[in-house]
Amino acid sequence: MAAFRLISDRDRLVAQVLAGMSYLGILALVPFMIGRRDPFVAFHARQGIIIWIWEVIAVYALIVPGLGKIAFQLSSVLCFVLSLVGLVSVILGRAWRLPGVSSVAEKL
Repeated sequence: MAAFRLISDRDRLVAQVLAGMSYLGILALVPFMIGRRDPFVAFHARQGIIIWIWEVIAVYALIVPGLGKIAFQLSSVLCFVLSLVGLVSVILGRAWRLPGVSSVAEKL
């Protein structure tokens, strides 16, 4: 858990909006592309990208009969909870490492 120092209230607000977009599905691409200079935004963007990729893969799991539906439902709930935790982290100005996500996100 680490906190990042930001310069001004305006910069902080912009960074928080961009970081918050990281946990809104495909919108994670926006901060990933334009927020790379800010370490706070980049951290959340990487985690958001991993969650979004997980969601896309979960949709493809529906192809598998039987277990695919269970995997999709479990993944949907986990991605929703992780996204909520990420949004709370952004609102509090923190950089919480999401379990199972942050280790993969660091490799992006």
